[in-house]
Amino acid sequence: MALSYRDMEERGMMAQASVRLKFKSREQLESVFKALEPETRVALAKRSKVKVSMANGFLVLSFEAADTSALRAAMNSFLHWILLTRDVLESLEQNQV
Repeated sequence: MALSYRDMEERGMMAQASVRLKFKSREQLESVFKALEPETRVALAKRSKVKVSMANGFLVLSFEAADTSALRAAMNSFLHWILLTRDVLESLEQNQV
């Protein structure tokens, strides 16, 4: 039987990671933050949670998960969304020229 995030948290069995990312501009940083922030309000799965913030010009992602597999899945999802959002923003910038 797989344990939920809450069960793992109560037992002190957590995997954690933090990622800080720098962007080309403040506008890009804010756009990516605004795109990701709603995703943190709804759990991707019952086994992980993510907090997104901006600090000193960086996007900061703080991950907590029930185990390393759930941690890896959450990190991969958010990093993939960040890359997609950044690529779209850069494509839009190029088309404006």
